[in-house]
Amino acid sequence: MMRSMAYLKYPHKREGHDHMKMTQSPESDPDTKQTEIWQLFSEAQRNILYLNKQRLMALEELKKAEREKEILLDRIEKLEEEIQAGTGKDKLSILWELLLRIDSMVLKGMIDTGEASDFRRVVMNSNAMVVDVFFDIMQREDVELLAELRHLSNKNKRNGFHIVHICTEMVPVVSVGSLASYVTGLSHALQRQGNLVEQYASLELDAVQGLREIEAEFYSYFNGQFCGNRIWTGVVHGIGVTFIQPILYSTFFTRERLYGYPDDFERFSYFSRASLDYIVKSGKQPDVLHIHNWETAIIGPLFWEVFVKQGLEGSRIMLTCHDFGSLCLEQPDKLALCGLDSSRLHRSDRLQDNTKGHLANILKGGVVYSNKVVIMSSMYSKASIIHSLSHGLESTFSVHEDKLLIAPYGFDKFTWDPSKDKFLPENYSADNMKGKAVCKVALQHHLGLTEHASIILVGCIFSEVSDVDLENLKEVVLIGSRRHVQSDMSADSLQFVFMRLGKVPCKNTSLDSFLAEIKDENVRFIDKCDEALSHLIFAGSDIILCPSFHDPMLQAPLKAMRYGAAPIAITPFGKRIRSVVDNDFQSTKLSQFLNTTFAYLSLNQALDEIEQFHAVESEDNECNKERLLMGCRVL
Repeated sequence: MMRSMAYLKYPHKREGHDHMKMTQSPESDPDTKQTEIWQLFSEAQRNILYLNKQRLMALEELKKAEREKEILLDRIEKLEEEIQAGTGKDKLSILWELLLRIDSMVLKGMIDTGEASDFRRVVMNSNAMVVDVFFDIMQREDVELLAELRHLSNKNKRNGFHIVHICTEMVPVVSVGSLASYVTGLSHALQRQGNLVEQYASLELDAVQGLREIEAEFYSYFNGQFCGNRIWTGVVHGIGVTFIQPILYSTFFTRERLYGYPDDFERFSYFSRASLDYIVKSGKQPDVLHIHNWETAIIGPLFWEVFVKQGLEGSRIMLTCHDFGSLCLEQPDKLALCGLDSSRLHRSDRLQDNTKGHLANILKGGVVYSNKVVIMSSMYSKASIIHSLSHGLESTFSVHEDKLLIAPYGFDKFTWDPSKDKFLPENYSADNMKGKAVCKVALQHHLGLTEHASIILVGCIFSEVSDVDLENLKEVVLIGSRRHVQSDMSADSLQFVFMRLGKVPCKNTSLDSFLAEIKDENVRFIDKCDEALSHLIFAGSDIILCPSFHDPMLQAPLKAMRYGAAPIAITPFGKRIRSVVDNDFQSTKLSQFLNTTFAYLSLNQALDEIEQFHAVESEDNECNKERLLMGCRVL
């Protein structure tokens, strides 16, 4: 110990020398010796304390560094997740913003149409690389973007199709009927398969991502002159959208409603002509121009009579018909407004109406001039549509039968799923229906009705454009109410909930009269569009009254089955004759199930069966109950 201490104090001396010095003076002064020992001990202690302090400081610094490292790694991981999530979420948006910027470069004269086509192929063929390259520079000037595009340009052939929808509706921009959800859903599906899909619409700017106006002049032909337009581009749900805003005819699309005006033909023929003019000027050469209903059906004649020789020789026309309720009959001379020659087109094999020969039929023109015609129907076969539901177009459909296709309406299984529905107080499924009773009581509480799960609740949801027979509906309610008053059941054992889906409440004399006559403490009427409440009505109802089983917009029969309710056509008691859907080889599995299970079931029978569920459990009742629940599974 002492030698070690001496070594610490005198590191320049060897241990043996120190020992010799100490042994050579055995008779030295004890006090001096003791003092030296304590000095050595004190200094060694100070050294040990200093080393311990340094060690503790080093350990603390190491711990601090470890904590900072962990924090930094967590931050890096979160940033990477955010970047990956952001890139995944906005990938299509970035691609579409870039594609729309290419369009603006053409209009500004920065590039020609050939180079623009090459750039579009670059974007679609190398979309992952394009996202990485352009993610951080999308806000830069066109000149810098152009330099990057030219750097990446190649001549690889595009694999997918380039499809352009020219339409008046698109969820969530503007939605009136079934067209809106169809266009958006179809565009998503096509893009997932590697196709390039874009849309042209009249101006509605809400819910548009990356909205920007193209700073270039764009003129389209209408009524004998070239009219200026403002062009806006943006991305909606990952789909590139171009909006056309008229300047001279600025009032065409600034109205309260989308449809239903005396000048609807002028409005939509302007939009159709402007869309084609824009496609040509921007140098696009789409494979398919997809048009919808009569509103854009005039594009068929316009394309083949005027535009096909303007760089669109490789394009083809597809028309989708969602509804034959409106064919748009107009005076033939109005065709000249958008640049068509009525003397060439007002013929029986072209646009002349089959019944009113002095008028031009715009939808017929779309059928005649389109390469393919898709008729949307989940219930009817081609033969039935041609011969019974064609609204005067039977001879036209017969001539063009080879290009007619029947397609069922899609159903949004993700939004309308009671097992995951975010609007429901408790979720349920066909295998566990307990949550449905909770939803019923919640609906009753919300509407101020007597609250009990055993009460039969009948719901009915219709839109402002639904063809609802109010007389039949009134008779159904009144007889249903009297039925329970006259029975042994309590007066409030049957409840009705009606919802009219409209953006704003409107004055309707027939509807007011209907409400006055059915006024009852067990009847509620909601005259507004409430998404959450509409979900709760389907979930809380035992029966859903349907204006029609052929319901492309609301799809009430499908939603009713999905939510474990019986879809019943609005037909009074005892009147068993109703329009029944086809059940031939062209029908879908879903339409066959709906037809065979519910088409002949009256409200009276449905009420009887549900009452039996509550009264007694039997094998027959279990079979009937299973029939009502099968809709949850078939969807």
